[in-house]
Amino acid sequence: MRILLVEDDEFLAESTARALRSQSWVVDVSARGEPVPLSLREDRYDLLILDIGLTGIDGFETLRRVRGQGSPVPVLLLTARDAVEDRVRGLEGGADDYLVKPFALSELIARARALVRRSQARSGNELALAALRMDLEARRAYVGEEPLALSAREWEVLGFLLARAGKVVAKEQIASASNGWEQGVSDNAIEVCVSRLRAKIEPAGLQLRTVRGLGYLLEEAPAKR
Repeated sequence: MRILLVEDDEFLAESTARALRSQSWVVDVSARGEPVPLSLREDRYDLLILDIGLTGIDGFETLRRVRGQGSPVPVLLLTARDAVEDRVRGLEGGADDYLVKPFALSELIARARALVRRSQARSGNELALAALRMDLEARRAYVGEEPLALSAREWEVLGFLLARAGKVVAKEQIASASNGWEQGVSDNAIEVCVSRLRAKIEPAGLQLRTVRGLGYLLEEAPAKR
């Protein structure tokens, strides 16, 4: 699960991110709301955890911009404001849930898990391109009707690339999105994983190209003449 946490209190952001990462979730942290809409367009997140009292544009305005661009990402609002009017404003503005500070980290984790579970149930649990299909709930991959054998690491990397098919993905993005690779991952380890994936997905009519100096691009292979 990939989460974008927007919180300008450095101590709270650090402790919250640490708790979420303890669940083997990938967490990106921003102290401001301005970059959030672009981040959601460029990367696939499963959940946005958004503080209302931000420096610059506040959480309400950030939420308005996120929903204004059509993003369906589940949003959990964090705030020190416990007035009913603020909760109503947040929920009517497109938030999916609301948690008042101070909160128990165990409750935050439970709410995050529930929000993503509901979102996946609504949107489906499958990624597909050409003849490749990944069942995210069952953690099974197929080329046509044939099962595709993937290691745990190959599953993570392929899912990350497939969710961004048609876009160039940097090695750093792959490393940060793969559980256990955040610390000291080598370029060679990523290259080996990508090389193995290339051979496995070729029968699905896909190609995984290296874009020199930028990263990797997953796309449908050109039709053979």
